[in-house]
Amino acid sequence: MKFADLGLSDELLRAVTEAGYTEPTPIQAAAIPQVQMMRDLIAIAQTGTGKTASFVLPMIDILANGRARARMPRSLILEPTRELAAQVAENFEKYGKYHKLSMALLIGGVQMGDQVKALEKGVDVLIATPGRLMDLFQRGKILLTGCDLLVIDEADRMLDMGFIPDIEEICTKLPKQRQTLLFSATMPPPIKKLADKFLDNPKSVEVARPASTNLDITQRLVKVDERRKRDVLNRILDKDEGMTTIIFCNRKTTVRDLAKSLKRDRFRAGEIHGDMDQSSRIAELERFKAGEINILVASDVAARGLDVKGVSHVINYDTPWHPDDYVHRIGRTGRAGAKGDAYTFVTDRDAEAIDNVQKLIGVKIGWADDFSSKSAAAEAEEADAEKPRPARKKAAPSERERNEKSARETKPKVDSKPTKAKARKADPEPESDADGEPGWNGPVPGFLGFGFGS
Repeated sequence: MKFADLGLSDELLRAVTEAGYTEPTPIQAAAIPQVQMMRDLIAIAQTGTGKTASFVLPMIDILANGRARARMPRSLILEPTRELAAQVAENFEKYGKYHKLSMALLIGGVQMGDQVKALEKGVDVLIATPGRLMDLFQRGKILLTGCDLLVIDEADRMLDMGFIPDIEEICTKLPKQRQTLLFSATMPPPIKKLADKFLDNPKSVEVARPASTNLDITQRLVKVDERRKRDVLNRILDKDEGMTTIIFCNRKTTVRDLAKSLKRDRFRAGEIHGDMDQSSRIAELERFKAGEINILVASDVAARGLDVKGVSHVINYDTPWHPDDYVHRIGRTGRAGAKGDAYTFVTDRDAEAIDNVQKLIGVKIGWADDFSSKSAAAEAEEADAEKPRPARKKAAPSERERNEKSARETKPKVDSKPTKAKARKADPEPESDADGEPGWNGPVPGFLGFGFGS
């Protein structure tokens, strides 16, 4: 099947062709006709299958006719993160360049003033994160009564981030007669409940079973000691200096520390995590996309929907706490039919977490033995630490010490027999005369000389 077989407009087909695509992915081939028929849709597809274009492309043609009004967007796309929202906006710019559609991006971390100005002019497409959208709605800066098309993207991620109550409230502000599209990589019970509540007789499209992983990705586990993680990581990165890699960590502090360590080791590394402001995060992503850096250390803020061409490797420096995150993390590689490699570091305490991952994806992941041993440098360092230390040699005596020693050796020896004075010092009691009574202990005066009175 070709894109031309899907009934898209000539302007849209031209933009798609210029972007380098001729054949739709399975999710695009299945979803686009349903969206064009104005049906509600539940689409289950693993990450990296091209699901963003499966709603962006038909939306552009649907919105081609009509006029936007101030503060009343004609369509709404909800995204869980700023990065995903920005990426969808890039898709609209790329595929909609021959259409005169207006668009606004409502995300946190940037000034609200420019966003409000865009809304006041009227927009055809509003791409927003739930938090910022609710903030502007409560301030009276936006009306949702004219929104006839709603897209809930990455619904399972919305659930993980606690956005479901916000989404339910947003849905109550929209017209009841509307088209709703729900996209998700997995379908946990709360998402099924949400779909049952707000979608009208939806068409279900599933191109892979829930929580399955991309068959183009080679998955391997690496047994590591917690203290040797960085050493093993360096061995993997040294194997192929040209590989483009995303390294995922569970904690933001680990992301920062690991990125600094890699830079010290002269790797071209950057970082992205939730504590960075939006401009810094975008700047790091642009450096990564442009090839200025080939290693991106990231928290799960980059695990879902981040689309960077040519990512050859994903390394889970930490085994993810939630099994679903594993599916999304490794989905950053092996995209659009390309091959990819995914390594997951597993310590003794990660046994339960990796078991949960394998149960979710229904695959037994093999072990990679070639990176599990210590590097030559680490082994040499450890062996050196275990060697017995030679006795420390005494420093040569100084001239002063030699003179003092010589003086001690030439000094005449003193009889070691105790003197009377020493004896007195040792025994403080006064000496006694022949009668045993205390006597005189000083020099004898003349008048007490012997023979007195004789």
